[in-house]
Order: sequence, then structure tokens, then C-alpha cells
Amino acid sequence: MENPEQFVQWLRSVAPYIHAFRGKTFVVAFPGELVKAGALPVLAQDLSLLHALGIKVVIVYGSRPQVEEQLALRNVEARFHNGLRITDAAALECAKEAAGELRLDIEAAFSQGLPNTPMAHAAIRIISGNFVTARPLGIVDGVDLELTGVTRKIAYETIHPILSAGGLVLLSPLGFSPTGEVFNLTMEDVAVSAAMALRADKLIFITETPMITDKAGVEIHELSSHQVDAVLNYDCVPDDSAFYLQHAVQACNGGVPRAHIVPFSTDGSALLELFTHDGVGTMVSFENLESLRDATIEDVGGILKLIEPLEADGTLVKRGRELIEREINYFSVIEHDGVIFGCAALYPFPAEKMAEMACLIVNPEVQTQGDGERLLKHMENRARAAGLKKLFVLTTRTAHWFLKRGFVPATVDDLPKDRQHMYNWQRKSLVFTKNL
Repeated sequence: MENPEQFVQWLRSVAPYIHAFRGKTFVVAFPGELVKAGALPVLAQDLSLLHALGIKVVIVYGSRPQVEEQLALRNVEARFHNGLRITDAAALECAKEAAGELRLDIEAAFSQGLPNTPMAHAAIRIISGNFVTARPLGIVDGVDLELTGVTRKIAYETIHPILSAGGLVLLSPLGFSPTGEVFNLTMEDVAVSAAMALRADKLIFITETPMITDKAGVEIHELSSHQVDAVLNYDCVPDDSAFYLQHAVQACNGGVPRAHIVPFSTDGSALLELFTHDGVGTMVSFENLESLRDATIEDVGGILKLIEPLEADGTLVKRGRELIEREINYFSVIEHDGVIFGCAALYPFPAEKMAEMACLIVNPEVQTQGDGERLLKHMENRARAAGLKKLFVLTTRTAHWFLKRGFVPATVDDLPKDRQHMYNWQRKSLVFTKNL
């Protein structure tokens, strides 16, 4: 191993996600294009890893290119209306053929177990069946879609015990009616219906589409479900990506906390999306995932993790857990999807109408994104709300950062009397003040 320290640090950085995801239910959906591109074996390895971490995984697959191949082999013309396939009897036979072949390919991919591969000793059981009840979509805009259907019910009462017993569940883009008919469904519809019925914690689309960007070409990593309409109204999102976004919003509005749209062109994209801060796709949530709020006692562990590296290199004065627990009411934190990645503390000196801002930290992995500035403004607002007139900081390493944000040099004599007595002359910290 070339860099064992980096490996250990990386493993520790993903630990909060592992703890948060254990026992959760993820619905992972991918199109037939992924299989056609040869990416199925790698995806199977990644989903097997999620399974090994204690995550309950439901897989939904699409088959559009495979159906097209079957239609071409039989010289049957493909017909569409508003992007939906018109499924006659011949097209349904092609859909059955494609779905059956893909099911076998997926089961084979999860049966890998060669030594020295990520699937070694996996022994995963993947279960499929008639879990999807469907009904005909009917006549839309005067066009009969024939055997094209829409999901009516997911057999969640059957799926849950399979997941609890350690199995993976596989859902195809075919559904069945109580009268024994078979209907051709869209992968997106089945995935959304399954995620809502199973009360899944995440719906993940592993897509053939590129990363979603705004009109200026800037990648969009996060959207609330309320912001999606604005993005779609700008008409800058391709039709395929817009289709995924619409289904992601439907899932969030139906009770799924998070929906992800992740391009499969990036190796390990599902893992990168789930176990890194910014991910490699677009995440849609019912509410904004990021919150800047007052700290609670439950945040002590997250704050300690942020400050310990800076205490070790002398940037910050050492604080023990007990001290932070006692002073937790002075702290504010920035939280992202349950992970603390920024904090600051505000210590008031009411007699002088001053306050000290201390322990301003942002995780190095997400610095330069303006979160330090947000914390500063938040602390300024807290000080103003308390009727304080001046903010001061003591620093040994970040003088220029504060100067650029309106602080001016000061001396120890400018500090409140009580704070002067606590000044550490060995550290010789620089003093900066700012009028509020």
C-alpha cells in the first residue's frame, strides 16, 4: 500500500455514512443502456458492497435498448406517443424477451465469487417475482397505448421479509394484472412506486445521462423538490434528464427523503455519490439538506472530529469533550445530510457589549465554498440579536481571512477585562475586532 495513512483517513471519513446507512432501504434503478455499455459487473460489485454494509437493496432495471433490438430482429416498427412506447402484442413479446434476458444477466452478475475480486465470499441471493401489480395506461390524447401500463401496487408485504432475511429484490419493467395480463412499464415508474411503497430512505437512478447542469453549465449537485420546477422552466435540461428529475420529485413528494440521479459513465459513481460530501450526481430532497443551526449535545462528537486535527497542529487551543459539552450552547454548526462539517462558537461579554468568536472551522474537504463566510454572518447575527456591538477574534494562522472580512487589528488592551486575564501570552495570538 503506497499511502496507508491516506487509506486510514479515507476509511474514517466514510464511517459516518456507514453508520447512517446501516439498516436503511435503498431502491437502485438503472436503464438497459448501462447493461449495453458493459457496466453491469462493476455495478453489481458496488451494490454488493452496499449489501455487505447492512443496506437493504432493491434493484429495478430498464430494457429500452434491448426491446429495440428485439423489435429490429422481428422487423416490428417501434411506435411512441409523448415518449412512451405504444405496446401492442408484438412489442410486448419483445419486452418479455428483453426483460427475461436481462434478469438472467443480472442474476449472473450477482453470482460472481471469484477469489481476489470484490465479489469474493459475497454469496448474495437475489429474488425476483410477481411483485408489481399494474393496470393499463389507457388512452392518452386520443392514442391507445394498448399494453403499456402503469404501476398500481408493489407487494411490499412480501418484499420486506426478503430484505430482512438478507436477500436482494429484483424488479423488472413488467407488471401483472389480477386477470393475468402482462403490461410493459417504465423503469422510472416502477422505481418510484417501489421506493414509496417500501418507505425507502433513498431512490438512486444510475443513468445514461450526463451530470445535470444549469444554464451557465455549472453542475447541479443538490436541489430541493421545490427548486426542480425552476430548473425545468429554464429549459436548459435535456429531455432524458428532465424525465429523471420529474420522477425524483414524485418520489420525494411521496415520502422518499432523498432521490439521486447519478451518471454511470463515472466508475464507482454510486459509491462516490453516497460516501463523499458532494457526490458525482444530482440529489433531490424534499427540503434543503444543508442547515446552519445552533448546536445541541448530540453534535459534540461531530465538533470534536472537526477540531481535533487543528488542536494537534497547534492552530487551536485544546478543548476536552467535557468542556465542549458544558459550552455547547455557545456553538453553531453547519450540518449536511446528518454530517457536521462546520462549526463556530460565540462567547458573550455583556458588560462591554462584545463577543468573542472562536473555533471557526470548516472541514478541509469542502473549504472555498463560502461556508466559513456563512458561519461568520450567522455569528454576527447572533451577537446583534443579543444586543452586542463588537466582535473580536484571536488567531495565529488566519489573520488575512479576517482582514478581508472587515476585521481590523487590535491589541490585548482592547479585549474585555475578563478576557485579558485569560490571554495566553505563550501563543501570542493576534487580536482582531469588528464593529457590528
